[in-house]
Amino acid sequence: MADAKTTSRFTMLYDGDCPFCVHEVRLLGRLDRRAGLAFVDIAAPDFDATSYGIEPGEAMKFIHGVLPDGTIVRGLEVFRRAYDAVGLGFLLAPTAWPGIRPIADAAYRWFARNRVRLGHIFGRSCDSGSCSVG
Repeated sequence: MADAKTTSRFTMLYDGDCPFCVHEVRLLGRLDRRAGLAFVDIAAPDFDATSYGIEPGEAMKFIHGVLPDGTIVRGLEVFRRAYDAVGLGFLLAPTAWPGIRPIADAAYRWFARNRVRLGHIFGRSCDSGSCSVG
């Protein structure tokens, strides 16, 4: 695997055990005609959060992204950046507006804490306890 930190504009560190996360990564991968995204599964056995400057327990709490200069972003900002990288930033732009941003960010934090459980409730479970991006 190429070093995602140096070969793409934006790297998403996603939870491969989260059915919603895997679905989103698959979608973004199909939309990424500019080759501006890389994806790293933090649930993979060989994932090392410290190589990205992230505490191991922190990586699973919220989605993280890595900018080309190594700056880490997290939460809904990751999706804003990813959608921008595939040319669809306008879809999430309203979530950054001053009156909407705190509400959208809080909604994401709630979702992140409950993502795997919600996936099972809504029938988005993964076979053998793990999801994969084909």
